[in-house]
Amino acid sequence: MTPNPSRRLFLGAAASVPLALTLGTPSAHAADSAYVMSYFTETTSLGAGSDYGLHLAVSTDGLQWMPLNQNNPVVTPTEGALGLRDPFILRKQDGTFVVLATDLKGTDWSYVSQYVHVWTSTDLRTFTGYHRLKLHDMNTHCWAPEAFWDAGRGQYALIYSAVNDSGHNVIMVNYTTDFVTASAPQVFFDPGYDVIDGDMAVGVNGVNYLYFKKDQTLVGARSSSLDPGSFTVFNTGVAHGGTEAPTLVKSLTSGTWWLWGDTYTPNGVFYAWQSTDLSAGTWTALDQKTYTQPVNSKHCGITTITGTQYSNLVAKWGAPAWNRLKSYNYPDRYVRHANYVGRIDTYPFDLYTDAEWKLVPGLADSSGVSFQSVNYPTRYLRHYNYQLQLDVNDGTSTFAGDATFYRTAGLADSAWASFRSYNNPTRYIRHSNYVLRIDPVSTASEKQDATFWVGY
Repeated sequence: MTPNPSRRLFLGAAASVPLALTLGTPSAHAADSAYVMSYFTETTSLGAGSDYGLHLAVSTDGLQWMPLNQNNPVVTPTEGALGLRDPFILRKQDGTFVVLATDLKGTDWSYVSQYVHVWTSTDLRTFTGYHRLKLHDMNTHCWAPEAFWDAGRGQYALIYSAVNDSGHNVIMVNYTTDFVTASAPQVFFDPGYDVIDGDMAVGVNGVNYLYFKKDQTLVGARSSSLDPGSFTVFNTGVAHGGTEAPTLVKSLTSGTWWLWGDTYTPNGVFYAWQSTDLSAGTWTALDQKTYTQPVNSKHCGITTITGTQYSNLVAKWGAPAWNRLKSYNYPDRYVRHANYVGRIDTYPFDLYTDAEWKLVPGLADSSGVSFQSVNYPTRYLRHYNYQLQLDVNDGTSTFAGDATFYRTAGLADSAWASFRSYNNPTRYIRHSNYVLRIDPVSTASEKQDATFWVGY
C-alpha cells in the first residue's frame, strides 16, 4: 500500500483521511480575536516528521499559522491505538474546551475502534480527564469526530463517520451533555453514497451547513434544522486533486468564510477557498501567497479564541526556534537545501527539515542575518560564484561575509522580505530556475524572484 492513498481503498469505498467536522464557531464570541488550529503531522514518506499526537498552531488572521511547542505534540493518547488522527477542538457552552480525535495511529484504515479520544481543557495549556468514549457496537471505526451544541435538544451532537449496515460510510450522531456518556447512535447524514469528513457551520442566517468529502471533492449540504436526516446536498463542491477534510471558518474581521481542504495527492497540502455567502455554495480559490499551513500538518480543525488565550498559548508552548521561507511568485515552493545547494522546491518534500532555518545575527554584521541550517547546524547558506550553497562555517571573514545578508522590505511586496548581500550590496538573494543566487535586481519579475515570506 502506498504511503498516501485514500482510505477509500478499504471497507467498500470506505473513505479517505478521517472524517473532520470543524465548527467554524456557531456563536462567535465578541472578544475573540485569534484562532487555534488542531492537527496531527504526517510526511509523504510516513517517516520523520509524522506524529499522531495533538498538535496546536495559532494565528491572528486565520491564514498565517504559527505551530506551538516546536511543532511537537502537546498531548498524546495513552489508550486504544496509542495515537490519533483528525483532532477537533470545541469550545463548550461554559467557555472551556473539549478535544475529540479519531482512535487511530498511522494509516491502517482497516483498524476497528468504536471509540474516540476525549480530553477536557480550560485553556488548551493543560489537558485533563483523558478517556475514550464508546459510540457504537459496529465492526467499524469512528473517524474524525466533531461536536456542536444543539440548542433545541440542550445537548451536544457528536458526529463522526462509520460504515453501518448500508455498507458505506455515513455520518453518525450521538448526543451527550458531558462527553463521558452518550446516547445510542443514529444516522445523521446518508445521501446514499460514501461520505466522510463532515464539517458543520451552525445557525448561519437561520441555516445549518454540513460540508463533507464525496469521492475526492468537498461538497455542501444544508438544513433549516439540526435533525438527523434533514440535510440535503446543494452544491457541486470544490477540489484540488484528491481533497478531503473540509474545514469551515468564519473570519473574525469581515464577512468572509474560508473553506480549508487537505489533499492526499500529494499527502498533506492544505488548500483554501473563500466565499462571502454560504448560501450560494460557490467558492473562489485563495492564492497560496495568502496562507501558510504548519509544516507536515494533516486534517486541521480551527476554532476561534480570545487575544488573552492566544498570548497564553504562545507563553506556554513557545514560538518556533526556526523559520521557513516561501517564494513570492511560486508560493507552493520553499527555500531549502538539496545536496547542499540552495533551492526553492515544491512542498511537501523529505526531509522537511531541509527547509527549516534559524535566522541568526549575521556572521559579519549582527544587524544582518545569516541562515543556519536546522538539520546541519554547522552549515550556513552562503554565496559562492553568486550561487547559494550550504557550507560549514570555516570561521574566516570571507565566509562570514558570504553568509551575511540584510533583511529589507520585500522588493515585490513590502509586507514580505528580501535579502541583500553583505559583501555584494548591489545583489539580492533570488531564485533562477529554482536555484538560489545573488543577483542585481531591477525588473518586476526579478523583484518577485527576490521576495520571500518569512513564516513557519
